[in-house]
Amino acid sequence: MKMLILFLLWCVLFVLSWPVAIAALILLPLLWLLSIPFRMLGWLVEATLALIKSILFLPARLLGHKTTP
Repeated sequence: MKMLILFLLWCVLFVLSWPVAIAALILLPLLWLLSIPFRMLGWLVEATLALIKSILFLPARLLGHKTTP
């Protein structure tokens, strides 16, 4: 459903301004490729924070503290 809405929006953009629609078609994959290192950096930061959290909460888990959902 999301792809259909995206396609319809692109068609409207194509009707209103075809040069902008063609530029978007060319530039969006390039922007996606440029964002890959930043997404990997985000995963690294998230994993590091999860490791620090698990290390800090290890004594409580060893003592049997139950977490409530």
